[in-house]
Amino acid sequence: METFFSCLEKRVDDCSSLLCIGLDPHLSDLPEPTAASALDFCLRLVKATAPYAAAFKPNAAFFEVFGPDGWKALEDVIGAIHAESARLGSKIPVILDAKRGDIASTAEAYARSAFESLGADAITLNPYLGRDSLAPFLAYEEKGVFLLCKTSNPSAGDLQDLMIDSIPLYEYVARLAQTWNTADNIGLVVGATQPEALARVRVAAPNLWFLVPGVGAQGGDLARALGAGLRRDGRGLLVNVSRGVARSGNPALAAAELRDQILESREQFRRQGE
Repeated sequence: METFFSCLEKRVDDCSSLLCIGLDPHLSDLPEPTAASALDFCLRLVKATAPYAAAFKPNAAFFEVFGPDGWKALEDVIGAIHAESARLGSKIPVILDAKRGDIASTAEAYARSAFESLGADAITLNPYLGRDSLAPFLAYEEKGVFLLCKTSNPSAGDLQDLMIDSIPLYEYVARLAQTWNTADNIGLVVGATQPEALARVRVAAPNLWFLVPGVGAQGGDLARALGAGLRRDGRGLLVNVSRGVARSGNPALAAAELRDQILESREQFRRQGE
């Protein structure tokens, strides 16, 4: 059975990219505050950047704000990505950025919503309710989850830097995730704004894929993030960029340039390792 991450690796090879395009239709970026405008904004981005995207990451909050119409727009965006995948002949995975976290039947409902109703290929989750809160999502073995580990917001350290068993909590989460990944369907969210922490997480979880936000608008440095987080095989890291592409004058060109910068950095690290 093909897993989310085996599908992702195929896509990475097909497009020679580690770029994840964030689809965040901020109200300030829309000509009018409607679900239809958010949908059009995202469809234009998908069409322009699909050749350079290893994955797309729509953020549920920017659709939920429009109520039922927004939820339908989110479903249509995911459907459009699947259609673009068919046109290109290469499946582009969709990561739903929802940061869900609950237990029992509530978690089961969230999982059905993301994977069955919306058709997402992966989802971001909060792991701080423990392994049983993840189980309904992990039961979909062909899907993927990315667990919040070390986030890029300013006060992340209030909890994530607390020490447990002589290591920071975020590193403890990374070690747990490595042991939980028995079906090859777990990754981690690790921000680019703290490359030293990113490097520690890579040591703690040498095999996992990382979803890395924070490059560009939040101040994360692309080359440093890649140097800290890439696996030895030159994979294992998705660089998520949203505003840096969406707010550029030419999203296709911005995505292509980011893809090329990632390739150049990967090649430099490969040569250094020889």
